[in-house]
Amino acid sequence: MAESNMEAVIDYQFLWGRQNETVVKELCVSSAAASKNVPFQAPYKMADHCSTKNGIKWIDGHIEYRELHTVYNEAVAVFANLYA
Repeated sequence: MAESNMEAVIDYQFLWGRQNETVVKELCVSSAAASKNVPFQAPYKMADHCSTKNGIKWIDGHIEYRELHTVYNEAVAVFANLYA
């Protein structure tokens, strides 16, 4: 099977931001062959808070939030079919 025909599942965990917007804190792209999990820093300063559902904290993450689009595009570039 050619690599471009592979399928992947995209999962993300998020917290609510200042304006009640969705802030992606963790992005995971998984296929049958591999899985990549990327934790993002907060996009701006805000009082630390967390999710009781997933345990992710506002201060968690080591990849700058401005890299979200680039990281996502690179992670899914080889897949023909994506499922969220």
